[in-house]
Amino acid sequence: MKRLLNRIKRGAPHDAAATVEDSAFFSSMLVEPPEEAQIRTTWRERALKVSAEPADRQQAAELFAQLWGSDRQVVALKADELLRMSQYLEFVRVRAAEEVIAQDELGDYMLIVLDGNLSVDRVQPWGGRARLAEAHAGDMLGEMSLLDAGARFSSCVTLTPCTLAVVDVQRLDEMITHEPRLGVALLASLSRRLSLRLRQVSARLSALLSQN
Repeated sequence: MKRLLNRIKRGAPHDAAATVEDSAFFSSMLVEPPEEAQIRTTWRERALKVSAEPADRQQAAELFAQLWGSDRQVVALKADELLRMSQYLEFVRVRAAEEVIAQDELGDYMLIVLDGNLSVDRVQPWGGRARLAEAHAGDMLGEMSLLDAGARFSSCVTLTPCTLAVVDVQRLDEMITHEPRLGVALLASLSRRLSLRLRQVSARLSALLSQN
């Protein structure tokens, strides 16, 4: 949270500145990976590994605006604001069976799924692999690491060819600096999603504990 506030303060205008399926999964979900396992990977590096190709920018921007406008978890923005926000996004195509986010990496980007499907998996300390979810159009992936610079909790692999919008730390900082309203809208939307996810995890934990 402190990191987010510092970013917002840096990006404020000059005049404003003046003024899985069992309890074992949950018992291991907060275990920090060893430092030697934490490798920082930028989007540029990941894009090369997965052979990401530029997507048609106009089509991808229109798809992004359509998905954003139909999502109840995001802050409502006007058409011209969505167009300006899309200028801070990188749109790419990634083929199937590519790991676009790797577990335990220190990442500086998040992904917005525009089309296609991805798996969200976590390898447990004992070696088992848990399928946490499948991501579809409109879902955001990797937002926690974008916000707190922490290690990735899970890996994300494309199940089909996908069109993705990429937001990295540099673009987020630029958006907050030059378009504060859009930057805050994006951060607020991420916060809503994370809050909803936390509520779901809390409910599931409560259900598991009540069974004991």
